[in-house]
Amino acid sequence: GLLPALAGRVLLSGEDVTNRSPAELLRRGMAYVPQGRNVFPLMTVEENLLLGAYTRPRSAELTTEVERAYATFPALREARRKRAGDLSGGQQQMLEMARALLLKPRLILLDEPTLGLAPLVFKEIFRIIEELRRLGHTILMVEQNAAKALEISDYAYVLELGQNRYEGSGGEIRNDDRIRRLYLGR
Repeated sequence: GLLPALAGRVLLSGEDVTNRSPAELLRRGMAYVPQGRNVFPLMTVEENLLLGAYTRPRSAELTTEVERAYATFPALREARRKRAGDLSGGQQQMLEMARALLLKPRLILLDEPTLGLAPLVFKEIFRIIEELRRLGHTILMVEQNAAKALEISDYAYVLELGQNRYEGSGGEIRNDDRIRRLYLGR
């Protein structure tokens, strides 16, 4: 969506979405949470959160989903009237993830969700990702902490210089001696 594909195809539920615009990918059910912090710093947490539903009419269903997002990310409920720019890096990451959920995606793309976060916040972000997975959300995640990502992954790909080197269940990849030695430092 953001850059044209140079090779290969991208399939979403069997449909070729290669080189579709970001808006079209969103309409097809793909939400993207980019690396880094991408909140609107002068807007409140709640205003930022509701931007995730900007294409949807205000309704009882939306109110329920906002409450569900606050239940999943309790720190956001407490801070909902604060400016998003005043949140910690971890809280901003949670806000981005919550905003993506209001899009009602079929697929959530997470790009380095724990980059630069303190250890306690790192654990909280992974707890939330596990909770989203348990609730049935499909997540495609790029994460530098491969060991932790593999612990919670149903399926994993190991990329090297843009090429798919290995793939398998998270457990298979995590327990492969060659991969542990080369990529996990064990």
